[in-house]
Amino acid sequence: MQVTLITIAEPNRFNIIELLKQGPRSVSEIVHALNIGQPQVSRHLRILSEAGLVRVRSKAQQRIYSLEARPFQELDEWFDSFSILWEERLDNFEDYMLDYKRKENV
Repeated sequence: MQVTLITIAEPNRFNIIELLKQGPRSVSEIVHALNIGQPQVSRHLRILSEAGLVRVRSKAQQRIYSLEARPFQELDEWFDSFSILWEERLDNFEDYMLDYKRKENV
């Protein structure tokens, strides 16, 4: 998971992932959509692929990239683990506010 976070922290790779959320894309479509050079896009796609975040398939002479679901599911589960912490803090805050209002009304 740490590799996933480090990999997507780079702005161009983050933008590629955001684009691929909409569906599979060829290298040329990514180049056109993000307005960055083909060598840079290919390098970022190679890094994303090595990190297991994207997969590639060939279609005629094009390479089509799409997201690999599992790493993002792991991130979602990890972020979700913080919800218990936040719910507890919000419950504590709610209790504090109720006590505060009671004291104000006394």
